[in-house]
Amino acid sequence: MNISGINSNSIKIGQNPFQKVETDTSKTSFSNVLKGYLENVDATVKQSEKLAVKAAAGEVDNVHDVTIASQKATLALELTTTIRDKAVEAYQEMMRMQI
Repeated sequence: MNISGINSNSIKIGQNPFQKVETDTSKTSFSNVLKGYLENVDATVKQSEKLAVKAAAGEVDNVHDVTIASQKATLALELTTTIRDKAVEAYQEMMRMQI
């Protein structure tokens, strides 16, 4: 019978054993998450603009696709603006704190 020792892949205290843990922190840093979100918003807005140009040129068969893309872009921008406003508000609140 072969009994293996404790290795570096063992479960840490307080870690969910069913959750996959990324060891590369560069992929999960806040700045990378924020950058990825902003890239997705940018891609959504650009796709909406492309469809709007095609619709204006009469190259779109289904107007619903243009409307849906436009609404997605609008919602993404509204969410981004709301998140920015909340972050600025939180920053200002921290600056008002007295130590």
